Amino acid sequence: MGGSVQREPEVEEGESLRSDAPIAGPMTEPVPGPRTEAEGDVPRETLPSAQNIPAVPGGQRAAAEALGRSAEGMPRPEQTRIMIVANQKGGVGKTTTTVNLAASLALLGSRVLVIDLDPQGNASTALGIDHHAEVPSIYDVLVESKPLSDVVQPVRDVEGLFCAPATIDLAGAEIELVSLVARESRLQRAIQSYEQPLDYVLIDCPPSLGLLTVNALVAGAEVLIPIQCEYYALEGLGQLLRNVELVRGHLNPTLHVSTILLTMYDGRTRLASQVADEVRSHFGAEVLRTSIPRSVRISEAPSYGQTVLTYDPGSSGALSYFEAAREIALRGAGVFEVPESAPGTGTETAQHSMVEGTQ
Repeated sequence: MGGSVQREPEVEEGESLRSDAPIAGPMTEPVPGPRTEAEGDVPRETLPSAQNIPAVPGGQRAAAEALGRSAEGMPRPEQTRIMIVANQKGGVGKTTTTVNLAASLALLGSRVLVIDLDPQGNASTALGIDHHAEVPSIYDVLVESKPLSDVVQPVRDVEGLFCAPATIDLAGAEIELVSLVARESRLQRAIQSYEQPLDYVLIDCPPSLGLLTVNALVAGAEVLIPIQCEYYALEGLGQLLRNVELVRGHLNPTLHVSTILLTMYDGRTRLASQVADEVRSHFGAEVLRTSIPRSVRISEAPSYGQTVLTYDPGSSGALSYFEAAREIALRGAGVFEVPESAPGTGTETAQHSMVEGTQ
C-alpha cells in the first residue's frame, strides 16, 4: 500500500529531535530543550515552565488554563469505550498516543483507565506509576486471576486518570498464558468485573501480535491505530488488519478499526504530506482530522514521569493531543465539528451525524 510514496529530501531542521523512547525513571530537575518557530509552538516565555507545574490539583489547573478549553458540554459515552491502541510496527507512537489521549480525555472530565500491556512498561513510566517487579501489575490479573481493582493506581498529575501498570514479569506472560483456560479472554473478564465507573479504557499493546495483543483485541470494540508520517508508514498494517478480521470472526464480533491517528507529522517536509494524503485515501472516515506534530516536548515528557499535557500544556503536542481527544469524544457521541469551508465564513461550527467508514 505504501509503495507509491516516494522519498523526498528532508529539509534541514533547526534542532535535533530526540528519540520517542522514554528514559527510565523521572528526572529530578527537568531542563527544557530549545524551541524553534519551525516546531510550531508559541515562544517559551509565554508558556508555563515545566518546573512550575505542581502536582494535582495544581498541575491539572495549569494544564486546563494553558489549553484554554472547557469540558462543559463535552459528551461522555453512555457506556465504557474500550480502545485498543495497536500497531505491530514499533516506534509509531503507540505508548505516547495512549497516555496523552488518556490524559486529555481526563482533562475533559472523563474517568479514564490506561492498561499497560507492554512488558517494557513505558506507559506506566510516562504516567509516573511505579512498576518495579514487586508492584501488583496487569501480569497478576492475566496469569494469577487477581482482580483488576487490586492493581489499578491513580495518576498523580491528572484527576480521573488511572493506570494498571506493567512489570517485567509480563515478558513471560505470552508463554504462561498458553496453558491457561480461556487464555484469549482473561483481560476481557477482568475489565467486565471492574466495579468502578469508567468512561474510557485505553489499552497500550506491545509491538507484536501475540497473546497479549489478542487479549486486548478480545477485550474491546474499537481499535485505534497510530501511523507515523514517515517512509514505510503503512508497512505491516496489512497483517494487523488481518488479525483484527480474524478476532472479529472468531472471538469478538464487535471489533472494528474506529480511529486512525497520524503521528510525527512534520509540515516542513513534502514526504509527511504525501504519507498523510495516502493514509486518508486508504482509510477515509476513520482518520482523525487532527494530526500530531513531531515535537521535542512530547519526547521529553515521559522522562519526567509526565504526559505532555502537564509537562508543557501550551506546546503544539499538548494542544494537538487535546484536540484529537475532543474529536474522539465527539465522534463517539455521533457528532463531529465541520471545519470552515473557506476563510471569512465565520467561526461557528455545525454538528453533523458521523458516517462510519466501512471496515
